[in-house]
Amino acid sequence: MTDYFEVHERDGAARLGEVRLADPVTTPALADPFLDDAGSLWAGDREVPDGDEDALTVLPHRSFPAGTRDEVRESFAVEHPDADFPSAAVVDSRSARDLGADAYLLSDAQGFVGHGEAFRDAVVRAKETLPPDAALGLSGVATPRNVAVLAYAGVDLVDATLARTKGTQGMYLTADAEHFLEDLDELPCACPACAKPRDEFTRADCADHNVNALRAELRRVRERIRSGRLRDYVEGQARHEGWLTAAFREFDDQWGYLEERTPLMRDAEVTAASAETLDRVEIRRFADRVTSRYRNRFSDQPLVLVPCSATKPYSDSQSHRQFHDAIKWRGHTVSMTSPIGVVPQELETTYPAQHYDSVVTGDWSEDEIEFVAEVLRRYLERNDYSRVVAHVPEDGYREICERVEGAVDVPFEYTCVDHPTTDESLGELNAALQGEPAYSKREREHNTVRALADYLLGDGAGDDLFGGPGESDVRTTGRYPKLQVWGDDPDAGREGEPGEQLATMVPQYGTLSFTLAGARRWVEGDAPTKRVEIDSFVPHGSVLAPGVVDAADEIRVGDEVVIEGPKAFAVGRAAMSGPEMAGATRGVAVEVRHADEK
Repeated sequence: MTDYFEVHERDGAARLGEVRLADPVTTPALADPFLDDAGSLWAGDREVPDGDEDALTVLPHRSFPAGTRDEVRESFAVEHPDADFPSAAVVDSRSARDLGADAYLLSDAQGFVGHGEAFRDAVVRAKETLPPDAALGLSGVATPRNVAVLAYAGVDLVDATLARTKGTQGMYLTADAEHFLEDLDELPCACPACAKPRDEFTRADCADHNVNALRAELRRVRERIRSGRLRDYVEGQARHEGWLTAAFREFDDQWGYLEERTPLMRDAEVTAASAETLDRVEIRRFADRVTSRYRNRFSDQPLVLVPCSATKPYSDSQSHRQFHDAIKWRGHTVSMTSPIGVVPQELETTYPAQHYDSVVTGDWSEDEIEFVAEVLRRYLERNDYSRVVAHVPEDGYREICERVEGAVDVPFEYTCVDHPTTDESLGELNAALQGEPAYSKREREHNTVRALADYLLGDGAGDDLFGGPGESDVRTTGRYPKLQVWGDDPDAGREGEPGEQLATMVPQYGTLSFTLAGARRWVEGDAPTKRVEIDSFVPHGSVLAPGVVDAADEIRVGDEVVIEGPKAFAVGRAAMSGPEMAGATRGVAVEVRHADEK
């Protein structure tokens, strides 16, 4: 059980936590100032220390370097005592296990840091076996250049051993390079150690500078985690050293590890500034859900493909207003964009479709064309359209459509003459839709809430919760994108209301927020339920991790969840992933919106 470490914020695998000492420490952090090592058992017997709340005490240990044989580890394994003070256990990545400590230091870090695949495997292996609310520490490996990637991978604690050692060897470290001190004509830093003239700057000063640079980089990393922007920083930072680039890409390939830990939505904008953006969890998750969960319900209208816009959501942009005036609800509008892929109009507010900004040059890379083409192909294979009206410009967009046209059994028609918003192009778009029936505002709103349910909960959830096309048992009120969903039973609601409210659309993230009535309809239907089982209490405000008995594995931070226990039925939003809820002993698991006592 973890008593002295708690995770407060998550940004993928990176965490902003707190070591709960007498003087609390925010992580990721430099552990040297508060780490108290009880010593190695290789040197002789060690007494279990009394410990105190001023320091994180490293229990007596035997360290095993990388490559140690399993039988040696087993023969010299240490029995770790229960500690009632802040404690850390020394383990290795191959045999890490829950020992009841607040932090775990990997003894074999120097054997895998520096090699991308080995680093990924070691961290993932350790994190899968250690408690989700314990701190993970690496000793003797951190530098200002690599610590952002270490934190991105899920490391909470580092020390300054390597940075200080390199300084005494005459290596001057910065966040993007290592310099031979003798090669520097001037010092590229303004820390206290670098304040003296260059000719008076010694190797001892260099060691102090390196530690200062490491502290400064950790502050930068913590602020990035707070703002949900660590990934953007690491995309650039990882390019400063070959193994960091490799490690960054290896973690992108470790889809399950990152996806489980990445929030469903966040305030931070996704900056599409590099080729690696296409591998971000948020991008891949959106593309996967659009092509495996979303179902087009505008069955009588053709698909109209249009380019994205800089303004988000797209429908607020001038260009999309012009498209709308030409389409007049006679076609189902889907926007094409890099790096998102394709965005049906019902999901234009759903994270990250209205939360990204891309670098616009007018030129599409081959990776972008291939990615968007694959998403469009999968989308068309899943959804039935009589034809596709592609109102897209030549550059990139047209090539994507032509690639997909040859791979699917749906006819394409192109209506863009030169630029999509010229009078001639808009006239061609209008002419292409002549004779097509227009769908109603009611149909659009109902299909929007169904599509959101599909995206958030699973394939078919929209029809199960709100009724299929032509058989709707709900009503919508409010103005898009602030729709409210009501059961189509006026007798169930209060006087003057259309029925019992089931859910509200949250326009900031393009999601649904359920009421208790909506949550009951959810659990009584066939839609996949994201359920949190709690102990015998009625939650007020939040459910803490110790009160969780079990939670669905597929729950992600930001998910809508149903909370059930012997005394309560509630609904709220997940603050942890399902696996973390089930394994953690500290922290807020669910922010509760509504609760009923049974």
